[in-house]
Amino acid sequence: MNTTAPVTHRKKKPSRLRYMRRALKRARPFAFVLLCLIAIVMLIPIVFTFLYSFFPMSEISAYLKGRNNYDATKWMDVLFSPAQVSLRQYYKILIEEPQYLKLFVNSAMYGGAILLGQMVIIPMTAYGLSRFRFKGRDALFFLVLVLMLLPFQVTMAPSVMTLRALGILNTPWAVILPMFFSPFYLFLIRQFMLGLPNELLEAGQMDGAGTFRCLVQVVLPVCRPIIGASVALSFADSWNMVEQPLIYITDQSLQPLSVMFNQISTESSDIAFAGAALYLLPMLLVYLYFQDDILLGVQLSELK
Repeated sequence: MNTTAPVTHRKKKPSRLRYMRRALKRARPFAFVLLCLIAIVMLIPIVFTFLYSFFPMSEISAYLKGRNNYDATKWMDVLFSPAQVSLRQYYKILIEEPQYLKLFVNSAMYGGAILLGQMVIIPMTAYGLSRFRFKGRDALFFLVLVLMLLPFQVTMAPSVMTLRALGILNTPWAVILPMFFSPFYLFLIRQFMLGLPNELLEAGQMDGAGTFRCLVQVVLPVCRPIIGASVALSFADSWNMVEQPLIYITDQSLQPLSVMFNQISTESSDIAFAGAALYLLPMLLVYLYFQDDILLGVQLSELK
């Protein structure tokens, strides 16, 4: 006779992780809607800037004159389309008044030169600080962290004295040269290189690759996402810089568009939106080109 009691299977309670997954799954549509609303709010100024850049001078001037005379109890009127599309503003900026185009070229020159210098210096410096052990390496990296945390106003006076001693003050090199050694992007790439497995470099060395060849053919291709994100962010910094050109350069013909943009918007309201559209266009193109690298670089940074 079998006296063994029947085994009763108890239902296992769902784990806490399962509850969290279900909660996240239920909250996903609300998060999507919230992010869409935030994106729309952030894109509204950009969309209206490009839209108003095609308004004729008379229509946009009349609209701007009445912006301070609206009734507080009513919504302010918004123009969604011009009565007649006009390209006169762009013609005036690019052809009739070439000083604005020259400022645009100056901004492109500064941004391109700064990126080229950073592409040569920062990856090699980050590789040395992450892969080689030498006396004073930690102290040198600590100085990088200190420079990253210090605001520009603290280092402004020593920078002016150094640039004056080098004889490059009031020249384009006064803006370009200090930006070669950006501590933030050096820190960003160095921290990413620390997470690379040693087996990757050992495999390259076994194939006969030296230090420089390992950097170029092994490390940099793996670091492409973080380098692409750094390039996009660095271009935005160099394109929007204002304090450095104002302090280091007194010749207005050498200043970038970011410095003179306030004068464009106040003195010539007819070309304000067209100038703003041209000013935004390079940053949008750079972001779209490096969009995948930025997203992948952020994801890899979170995983680390």
